[in-house]
Amino acid sequence: MTTITEANKTKARALLAELTLDEKIDMIHAAGLFRTEGVPRLGIPPFKMDDGPMGPREELHNDNWAPLYNTRDRVTYLPSGSAVASTWNRDLAHAAGQVLGAEARGRGKDVILGPSINIKRSPLCGRNFEYMSEDPYLTGEQGVAFIKGVQESDVAACAKHYAANSQETDRLEVDETISERALREIYLPAFEDAVKRGGVLSLMGAYNLVNGEQCCESKRLLDDILRDEWGFRGFVVSDWSAVKRTVASARVGLDVEMSVTPNFDEYYFANPLRKAVAAGEVSETDIDIKVERVLAVMDALHMLPDSDGDSDGSRPARKAGSYATLAHAQAALDVARESIVLLKNDADESGRTLLPLDEHALRRVLVVGANADRIHSNGGGSAVIKALHEVTPILGLNGQLGGNVEIEYALGYDAKQVVQDDSWQEESLENSVGSASDDAERAAHLREEAVTLAREYAAAGDPVIFVGGLDHEHDLEGRDRENIALPYGQDELISALLDAAPDTILVFVAGSPVAMPWADRARAIVWNWYNGCESGTALAETLLGRVNPSGHLPETFPVALEDSPAHAIGTFGPGLHVRYDEDIYVGYRYFSTRGVPVRFPFGHGLGYTTFTYADLDVRRVDGDVRIAFTVENTGDRAGKAVPQVYFGLEGTGEDRPAKELRGFTKVALEPGERRQVELVLPAAKALRYWSNEAGEYALAPTARVFVGESVADIRLTGVLGACDAADAEVTESVADVAITA
Repeated sequence: MTTITEANKTKARALLAELTLDEKIDMIHAAGLFRTEGVPRLGIPPFKMDDGPMGPREELHNDNWAPLYNTRDRVTYLPSGSAVASTWNRDLAHAAGQVLGAEARGRGKDVILGPSINIKRSPLCGRNFEYMSEDPYLTGEQGVAFIKGVQESDVAACAKHYAANSQETDRLEVDETISERALREIYLPAFEDAVKRGGVLSLMGAYNLVNGEQCCESKRLLDDILRDEWGFRGFVVSDWSAVKRTVASARVGLDVEMSVTPNFDEYYFANPLRKAVAAGEVSETDIDIKVERVLAVMDALHMLPDSDGDSDGSRPARKAGSYATLAHAQAALDVARESIVLLKNDADESGRTLLPLDEHALRRVLVVGANADRIHSNGGGSAVIKALHEVTPILGLNGQLGGNVEIEYALGYDAKQVVQDDSWQEESLENSVGSASDDAERAAHLREEAVTLAREYAAAGDPVIFVGGLDHEHDLEGRDRENIALPYGQDELISALLDAAPDTILVFVAGSPVAMPWADRARAIVWNWYNGCESGTALAETLLGRVNPSGHLPETFPVALEDSPAHAIGTFGPGLHVRYDEDIYVGYRYFSTRGVPVRFPFGHGLGYTTFTYADLDVRRVDGDVRIAFTVENTGDRAGKAVPQVYFGLEGTGEDRPAKELRGFTKVALEPGERRQVELVLPAAKALRYWSNEAGEYALAPTARVFVGESVADIRLTGVLGACDAADAEVTESVADVAITA
């Protein structure tokens, strides 16, 4: 694991002593839209950064947002953060990080701006597709694996956005009132894991305010917690245009300022900082600390001369990276295959399910819906990718079924291909406004055309597949959704399709939950996310049964928006003040504790086989909690189970959620195979909670233990008894969870 060592810091201090004040200042603000300035006389290169979490962004001019190249900067399009989390597979999260790191390094980058590890507080947040989960444990586990993968290529991962960046509306000014308990249990733990266990080399300071403090000016977030409590040794870069005042940000642990305009000398950490030093408002020591951190990371990435490499010190031994490779596309496909969630697959009276399709019996298939024939790599804000390729759902089906099956396509609803123009970045500091089509006559024509075909196919016993959902007019940076209804009249279309062809298979490509008023009528529902360059391939393989789906939801799908705690209890933009009054009751913590019905629960995911659980054993072993049980594949297909372990902390004297995720693994089993699974969880983490009464972390004395396939599908229950005195102290260092299966 790449980390900052004492040798890196020693090297950084030696170089720092040779720098002038002007050189130091030039190193901590942008000298280009994605780079800082270097110091050629000392062999210090610029720091080159790039978006984003789904692949390196296209190459841009240094001082404007216009594309620089034609084909040479095309890259592998990776599945979104939500898709990575949906695999519930740390190895695949690591593989996705490896691809991102190698591609960033291959493109000559030093820092890749990802992963995005903010918590999904509301289904409306425009950047939810980038984020991993509503749960801090799942986010932390997948995020740590992803970060380690990135940094294997001598590239710094940049965990973002620190902290509590959970809405896009008024994102530069919104002030979030959040309790200490919610910060410590929900919004900060994934960042703590990124630092302590992931060894992340950089973090990005968020736009928003937390409890009245701008995140990029917060001594408490940037110094007291991040550095003093967690021991972070890397550097913090501002989100682009997140710095508001020179002195306030210079005096705290923000190290580098970036923004979206080309007036680099006018940035707060440029000429205004020089003036602040001259006036005695900022100490040069404050600047030295920032530069030392930047240099230490550079040395850890083998960017500085004389650290290693050639004997004359002229060329550091740094990994070269690679991009747009077949191996990377294969890794993206591996992730996509395990991220697809089979939400529903009801059997009829004879026990027959719609999925998987029997490809040998297929003569023809009707595909309906704009998302069947749309790509998504070229939109979404800073997650935009100039992809080498992207397989759409209809391309995937055509490519997999070959020439013996006729695939007919009907648009069904009118959603144009989203193409993000070059001007969006400088406009991104304002709330974005969507566009809508109100051509009712065309919508009715498209709907009737699709329904007529569906009725014909159903009468002949041929499959009808609807592919709809959202796009990057709705899942994107700079804008939150207004509601969770499907756009473009899709609900009316789906209802009509189910009337005409009751066995229509519903597939959704999206990054956030949608309302499903027709869900009880549908027999098969598949959730596909924005799933990278091989999305259509993975989807086709899943529909045809060549892949047994094993994705599980990393977030709750509510019945209605008003059921979500951020809307039922707290507040969510617009407005410059948002109250997180739901406290720690985010997502499933709220739904399961309050008994609020949901459409699909956190952790839910079906497959083409079934699993049974037995023989639960819960005990303490040397300060750890050992949870053992058996899982058996009781179906006739090989598949992957996702055992999830939830704790219900007891004996705290304070209100607590009914269930909180504390462990998970993924187990591949052949038909009839039975295997023991053992999860070993450090008690200091599994039982930890923030005590409002004590104003600090404490350990719950006892806990209920639940093992199941979702928070609502619990198969085994047990009790963890009172802890011994040796376990009663909360330790600062928490070891990685040991999992064997």
